[in-house]
Amino acid sequence: VQLVESGGGLAQPGGSLRLSCAASGRPISSYSMAWFRQAPGKEREFVAGADWSGANTDYADSVKERFTISRDNAKNTVYLQMNSLKPEDTAVYSCAARVGYFGRFAGVYNYWGRGTQVTVSS
Repeated sequence: VQLVESGGGLAQPGGSLRLSCAASGRPISSYSMAWFRQAPGKEREFVAGADWSGANTDYADSVKERFTISRDNAKNTVYLQMNSLKPEDTAVYSCAARVGYFGRFAGVYNYWGRGTQVTVSS
């Protein structure tokens, strides 16, 4: 499966962005999906994950109550709605897919997109 992220850009603190991850090659209904991010000089970190249906989700504490992961299997797309953005949310955001239940460890994911840059600055 191929994953392509979009929707990144520049946002002001307190603003919002919605990232999309479009999949091709296979239906994402077979996969758990997740978003990770990596800031300059830092390790990649888990942001949010959802099981195949989207009914079960998990969030990093740093984004809980601000970010929402969702998926539209009919459109083969996963979303990350980001509200109340903070400068520390600045990073490259990547989506990932795996067969099986989602987790917070990047190593369990089989497929990755190239990422989209999110910059939060006034």
